[in-house]
Amino acid sequence: MPDLSIVFVNWNSSDYLRACLRSIYSQTRGVTFEIIVVDNASPNDDLDGLKREFPGIQLIKSKENLGFARANNAGFKQSSGECVLFLNPDTEVLGSAIPEMLRQLQSLPYAGTVECKLLNSDMSIQTSCIQRFPTILNQLLDIEALRLRWPACGLWRIAPLFSAAQQPVETEVISGACLMIRRNVFEAVGLFSEDYFMYAEDVDLCFKVHRAGFKNYYVGGARVVHHGGGSSKQQSSDQWSTVAQKEAILQLCRKTRGPLYALLFRASTAAAAVVRLIAVFPMLVMGQAAAPRQRMISARKKWAAILRWSIGFETATLRSPSRRS
Repeated sequence: MPDLSIVFVNWNSSDYLRACLRSIYSQTRGVTFEIIVVDNASPNDDLDGLKREFPGIQLIKSKENLGFARANNAGFKQSSGECVLFLNPDTEVLGSAIPEMLRQLQSLPYAGTVECKLLNSDMSIQTSCIQRFPTILNQLLDIEALRLRWPACGLWRIAPLFSAAQQPVETEVISGACLMIRRNVFEAVGLFSEDYFMYAEDVDLCFKVHRAGFKNYYVGGARVVHHGGGSSKQQSSDQWSTVAQKEAILQLCRKTRGPLYALLFRASTAAAAVVRLIAVFPMLVMGQAAAPRQRMISARKKWAAILRWSIGFETATLRSPSRRS
């Protein structure tokens, strides 16, 4: 039995995945591991070439796009490791990140899941890698500038990301882009919930782990680059992605906090969209340089899409290109 099973879900991301696999094989020492790749019916990917380059991987070719949760669960069912790392294909492992995460998972008290420090392609910190459980207020104020200005604020608590300390820190939610979990814990909480097609599965899993009496930890001493959206940028617009995230959070709120809270979340999202659209309008009318103006146009399109969704005129999942694959 290997120490670790590493599961990837691929959709048209073989170039990213190839680079990630190279980083794993070149950087990971002192850990026995297996790698399982579940392909979600990619229409334009060189999977046979990938298998030739990395003959040791297990490749599962799905005839349909199963979505993130179902595909990861399918990969898990073919795995045998004591612990499992669910890793996005658009990542690259730096140094001893995997052995360090595994060591902490096996030694920390009541540890159910761990995650490393995620970095953007330019090596800046990806602030979404640790989060609080979603609430109406922290979703309304989910603005990068606010998180960076007040990282210790109780609404998000991302201060550990900017600390020089290397000690693991307990947190509520860790990102599914690089999530390591004990096998017995994953089985005990019922795997990833397949209620979601895309987004919020990681938040749901962290909620179940917490409810079962285990802890979610952020391990700042391990680092992984997450290029971010390697698959989603190919399959959807920014508007679809944002709306899909809101839809998934609504579903999570309904599941964990009840229908009334979910209704309030939808209403507050509609109100926030109206405020954002009103704020953007004069900036567009006044006229600006090309680059700022393009950003304002993109913001208007995004918040218009969110408003249409929040009042029931649009459903992200139904129009997802990958859903129809």
